[in-house]
Amino acid sequence: QIQPVESGGRSVQTGGSLQLACTAPGYASQKCGVDWYRRASGKEREWVASISDDDDARYADFVEGRFTISKDEVKDTVYLKMNSLKPDDTATYVCKTNDEYSGVRACAVGAWGRGTQVTVSS
Repeated sequence: QIQPVESGGRSVQTGGSLQLACTAPGYASQKCGVDWYRRASGKEREWVASISDDDDARYADFVEGRFTISKDEVKDTVYLKMNSLKPDDTATYVCKTNDEYSGVRACAVGAWGRGTQVTVSS
């Protein structure tokens, strides 16, 4: 099972920037896409962004041009660069592989990462 590990979360002030990393050994060789999700305290998990094996990137509406997803396949890592952060971005950010583009089984059954906490203060 592909097991992602997230990192990079910390506390920042409104307007600040962070880059999160999702390291998922095997995702690139299996041609997996990768999704970032987030879950704020007391809220349901919501999808943030995704990137496909061929670098097709998609974002939730609330991103509003502030985030950029990218990948380094050599490092088996997907990044989420977040600019102009708002308090509403405060959440635990997690990543997970998908098979929306590749159709590879291993991508579809990948584990959830444990998450990295982003806290944005006003």
